[in-house]
Amino acid sequence: MGVTFIHMHHYCAGLIVTNRAILLSRTPADRQFHLNSSIVEFDYVIQRAPQDFIVLPEILTKKGENMIRLGRAHLGIVELQRAIDLKPDYWPPYVQLSDYYKGTGDFQKAREHLENALSYSPDAQAVKRRLAELNGVKAKPRTAAEPAAKPVAEAVK
Repeated sequence: MGVTFIHMHHYCAGLIVTNRAILLSRTPADRQFHLNSSIVEFDYVIQRAPQDFIVLPEILTKKGENMIRLGRAHLGIVELQRAIDLKPDYWPPYVQLSDYYKGTGDFQKAREHLENALSYSPDAQAVKRRLAELNGVKAKPRTAAEPAAKPVAEAVK
Protein backbone atom coordinates (compact mmCIF):
# COMPACT_ATOMS: atom_id res chain seq x y z
CA MET A 1 0.00 0.00 0.00
CA GLY A 2 2.99 2.29 0.27
CA VAL A 3 2.98 5.58 2.15
CA THR A 4 -0.79 5.98 1.71
CA PHE A 5 -1.29 3.15 4.20
CA ILE A 6 -0.92 5.60 7.11
CA HIS A 7 -4.06 7.39 5.89
CA MET A 8 -6.24 4.31 5.45
CA HIS A 9 -7.84 4.64 8.87
CA HIS A 10 -9.80 7.55 7.36
CA TYR A 11 -11.25 5.18 4.77
CA CYS A 12 -12.25 2.82 7.57
CA ALA A 13 -13.81 5.73 9.46
CA GLY A 14 -15.76 6.61 6.32
CA LEU A 15 -17.11 3.07 6.16
CA ILE A 16 -18.09 3.19 9.83
CA VAL A 17 -20.06 6.42 9.49
CA THR A 18 -21.63 5.09 6.27
CA ASN A 19 -22.90 2.10 8.24
CA ARG A 20 -24.17 4.40 10.97
CA ALA A 21 -26.07 6.39 8.36
CA ILE A 22 -27.60 3.34 6.70
CA LEU A 23 -28.20 1.09 9.68
CA LEU A 24 -28.50 3.24 12.79
CA SER A 25 -29.72 6.71 11.85
CA ARG A 26 -33.28 7.33 12.95
CA THR A 27 -33.80 10.73 11.36
CA PRO A 28 -33.03 12.10 7.91
CA ALA A 29 -30.85 14.80 9.47
CA ASP A 30 -28.77 12.23 11.35
CA ARG A 31 -28.44 10.12 8.21
CA GLN A 32 -27.34 13.14 6.19
CA PHE A 33 -24.83 14.14 8.86
CA HIS A 34 -23.18 10.72 8.83
CA LEU A 35 -23.14 10.48 5.04
CA ASN A 36 -21.52 13.91 4.80
CA SER A 37 -18.98 12.83 7.40
CA SER A 38 -18.13 9.80 5.29
CA ILE A 39 -17.43 12.03 2.28
CA VAL A 40 -14.94 14.04 4.36
CA GLU A 41 -13.16 10.85 5.42
CA PHE A 42 -13.05 9.44 1.88
CA ASP A 43 -11.81 12.75 0.49
CA TYR A 44 -8.98 12.78 3.03
CA VAL A 45 -7.58 9.56 1.56
CA ILE A 46 -8.39 10.46 -2.06
CA GLN A 47 -6.45 13.73 -1.76
CA ARG A 48 -3.39 11.93 -0.41
CA ALA A 49 -3.40 8.84 -2.60
CA PRO A 50 -1.45 8.56 -5.85
CA GLN A 51 -3.53 7.75 -8.94
CA ASP A 52 -2.14 4.22 -9.00
CA PHE A 53 -3.11 3.48 -5.38
CA ILE A 54 -4.64 0.02 -5.50
CA VAL A 55 -7.62 0.83 -3.23
CA LEU A 56 -8.49 4.17 -4.89
CA PRO A 57 -11.20 2.75 -7.20
CA GLU A 58 -12.96 1.22 -4.19
CA ILE A 59 -12.78 4.46 -2.20
CA LEU A 60 -14.14 6.43 -5.16
CA THR A 61 -16.96 3.90 -5.52
CA LYS A 62 -17.95 4.25 -1.87
CA LYS A 63 -17.83 8.03 -2.16
CA GLY A 64 -19.97 7.90 -5.32
CA GLU A 65 -22.55 5.67 -3.62
CA ASN A 66 -22.84 8.09 -0.71
CA MET A 67 -23.08 11.13 -2.98
CA ILE A 68 -26.06 9.46 -4.65
CA ARG A 69 -27.56 8.65 -1.24
CA LEU A 70 -27.21 12.35 -0.38
CA GLY A 71 -29.18 13.34 -3.47
CA ARG A 72 -26.11 14.58 -5.34
CA ALA A 73 -26.25 11.99 -8.08
CA HIS A 74 -24.43 14.12 -10.64
CA LEU A 75 -21.38 14.24 -8.36
CA GLY A 76 -21.71 10.58 -7.45
CA ILE A 77 -21.74 9.60 -11.12
CA VAL A 78 -18.51 11.55 -11.65
CA GLU A 79 -16.81 9.62 -8.83
CA LEU A 80 -18.09 6.27 -10.09
CA GLN A 81 -16.88 7.06 -13.59
CA ARG A 82 -13.50 8.07 -12.18
CA ALA A 83 -13.26 4.67 -10.47
CA ILE A 84 -14.06 2.97 -13.77
CA ASP A 85 -11.45 5.04 -15.59
CA LEU A 86 -8.79 4.04 -13.05
CA LYS A 87 -9.60 0.32 -13.11
CA PRO A 88 -12.01 -0.74 -15.89
CA ASP A 89 -12.11 -4.36 -14.70
CA TYR A 90 -13.36 -3.39 -11.21
CA TRP A 91 -17.08 -4.11 -11.55
CA PRO A 92 -18.70 -2.49 -8.43
CA PRO A 93 -18.88 1.08 -9.85
CA TYR A 94 -20.65 -0.25 -12.96
CA VAL A 95 -23.18 -1.98 -10.70
CA GLN A 96 -23.76 1.19 -8.70
CA LEU A 97 -24.32 3.19 -11.88
CA SER A 98 -26.67 0.51 -13.15
CA ASP A 99 -28.63 0.50 -9.89
CA TYR A 100 -28.89 4.27 -10.01
CA TYR A 101 -30.21 4.31 -13.58
CA LYS A 102 -32.55 1.42 -12.85
CA GLY A 103 -33.93 3.45 -9.94
CA THR A 104 -34.56 6.40 -12.25
CA GLY A 105 -36.32 4.15 -14.75
CA ASP A 106 -33.61 4.38 -17.42
CA PHE A 107 -33.30 0.64 -17.98
CA GLN A 108 -31.29 1.05 -21.18
CA LYS A 109 -28.47 2.93 -19.41
CA ALA A 110 -28.65 0.48 -16.53
CA ARG A 111 -28.23 -2.41 -18.94
CA GLU A 112 -25.35 -0.68 -20.79
CA HIS A 113 -23.36 -0.30 -17.57
CA LEU A 114 -23.82 -3.96 -16.70
CA GLU A 115 -22.84 -5.06 -20.19
CA ASN A 116 -19.72 -2.88 -19.98
CA ALA A 117 -18.85 -4.46 -16.63
CA LEU A 118 -19.19 -7.93 -18.12
CA SER A 119 -16.94 -7.00 -21.03
CA TYR A 120 -14.14 -6.37 -18.50
CA SER A 121 -15.14 -8.88 -15.80
CA PRO A 122 -17.03 -11.71 -17.53
CA ASP A 123 -17.13 -13.91 -14.41
CA ALA A 124 -18.73 -11.37 -12.04
CA GLN A 125 -21.81 -13.19 -10.74
CA ALA A 126 -23.38 -10.10 -9.15
CA VAL A 127 -23.27 -8.37 -12.55
CA LYS A 128 -24.76 -11.39 -14.33
CA ARG A 129 -27.56 -11.60 -11.76
CA ARG A 130 -28.44 -7.92 -12.12
CA LEU A 131 -28.41 -8.17 -15.90
CA ALA A 132 -30.78 -11.14 -15.74
CA GLU A 133 -33.07 -9.11 -13.46
CA LEU A 134 -32.98 -6.18 -15.87
CA ASN A 135 -33.77 -8.44 -18.80
CA GLY A 136 -36.77 -9.65 -16.80
CA VAL A 137 -37.84 -6.03 -16.35
CA LYS A 138 -37.58 -5.52 -20.11
CA ALA A 139 -39.83 -8.49 -20.75
CA LYS A 140 -42.38 -7.45 -18.12
CA PRO A 141 -43.00 -3.70 -17.70
CA ARG A 142 -43.73 -2.51 -14.18
CA THR A 143 -47.37 -1.82 -13.39
CA ALA A 144 -48.63 0.94 -11.10
CA ALA A 145 -49.21 -1.61 -8.32
CA GLU A 146 -45.58 -2.80 -8.37
CA PRO A 147 -42.88 -0.97 -6.39
CA ALA A 148 -40.19 1.02 -8.18
CA ALA A 149 -36.69 -0.36 -8.59
CA LYS A 150 -34.51 -0.49 -5.49
CA PRO A 151 -32.18 2.53 -5.23
CA VAL A 152 -28.39 2.45 -5.33
CA ALA A 153 -28.39 2.56 -1.54
CA GLU A 154 -28.99 -1.18 -1.50
CA ALA A 155 -25.75 -2.96 -0.73
CA VAL A 156 -24.00 -4.90 -3.46
CA LYS A 157 -25.19 -8.49 -3.28
